[in-house]
Amino acid sequence: MEYRDAGIQVALDDFGTGYSSLSYLNKLDIDFLKIDRSFVQNLQADSNDLALCEAIIVMAHKLGLKVIAEGIETQGQQDLLVHAGCDYGQGYLFAKPLPVAEFEKQFATSSKSNFLLH
Repeated sequence: MEYRDAGIQVALDDFGTGYSSLSYLNKLDIDFLKIDRSFVQNLQADSNDLALCEAIIVMAHKLGLKVIAEGIETQGQQDLLVHAGCDYGQGYLFAKPLPVAEFEKQFATSSKSNFLLH
């Protein structure tokens, strides 16, 4: 595919909700699964949300995919996701939405490892 030749990677957003389906994992050439924020917002040890996040992470890794958790707002959520093996995270814990120019400025002056969960 042309986008692959250009170095573009693809993420399946909001995985686990709405129209996202396990069948898409075989049909689409994707690189990342994004765990929907609805699983992260009430994340606690021994919760069903944590069990679902762990299952998504294990499944994705077995399929050779990386995992991004959306909506991380607390250190506790991040800690649980790191322990579960999640690869990347996004949410207010890291930064509020930024204009492009501000993002580029922050990205240029930070270590790329700042964008990894662990």
